[in-house]
Amino acid sequence: MPSAHLSPEAAAFYAAQSAFSDPGGLAPLYVDLPGDRVQLARIARDLMIHRLEGEPFRYAILQNRLHNDAETRYLDDILRIMVARNDAPLTQRREVSDRFVGVCRDFALLYCSFLRHAGIPARLRSGFADYFGSDGFHADHVVTEYWDQERGWLLADPQLTDPVIIDTWKVDFDPMDVPRDRFLVAGKAWQAIRAGEADPKTFGLHPPEEGPMFGEWFVAHDVRFDLAALNKVEPLLWDIWGTGAGGAREMTDATCELYDQASLVACDDVPFDAVRKLFAENEELRTPKTVLSLAPFNGPSEVTLR
Repeated sequence: MPSAHLSPEAAAFYAAQSAFSDPGGLAPLYVDLPGDRVQLARIARDLMIHRLEGEPFRYAILQNRLHNDAETRYLDDILRIMVARNDAPLTQRREVSDRFVGVCRDFALLYCSFLRHAGIPARLRSGFADYFGSDGFHADHVVTEYWDQERGWLLADPQLTDPVIIDTWKVDFDPMDVPRDRFLVAGKAWQAIRAGEADPKTFGLHPPEEGPMFGEWFVAHDVRFDLAALNKVEPLLWDIWGTGAGGAREMTDATCELYDQASLVACDDVPFDAVRKLFAENEELRTPKTVLSLAPFNGPSEVTLR
């Protein structure tokens, strides 16, 4: 099999930590981490619990952790919380009661940080997974994409690497190589909807009968996040900014055309120079210094990013 190609510029960019993934002063915690991608994914998994995983792990998550842990934007602060609860080496599996209580973005960010530390190009990808139970529905999700020298960019979902979670969701694929028809990156989902090949009601945080967080405007939000992540800006999932951030009422023809343009770079085969150029030059899409954070438990606030 011929080796895949990644430009030196792209390789260097994605192998370096971002402001969000940098362990900072806690980098010494990474000294004993292995270089193996599979092992690193499981280590990340064993340090965290998703805040909706209390039932499968038979654990009542403390309310203050449920509300506050996932409000932690930066990896160094996440590590501080982990160490305060258990100061063992990161390679030691934590009891559920000692884990950071996060969401999919946090698993993906921690794993991405580990990979970058190992010199492996990696980045977060925002999109929609079809493997979380609702038949025909594509759930809002974030995974890690990493570079394989033989096959190119592969999707990995570190959240799925625990046997309990594999059994809960009946996962029938390798979490280190998530099929691209099981996880649609945001731009691909947007293109399918615009082409009339997919129903916008089947994309969102939850199905329509469970609330309003679905549809074309929600997919546009994920395109914004994915474009940012491809530029190594990896905020919280409820940090909002830019054109279309106001919801369905802002999805005018002009706004949809803007996301048509963004979907061409926030896609499976990302053109590195183009994704960097669009983010740098388009103020309607680029993440500003201050964002509005619509925290699910703690309410809205304006936040100035590092």
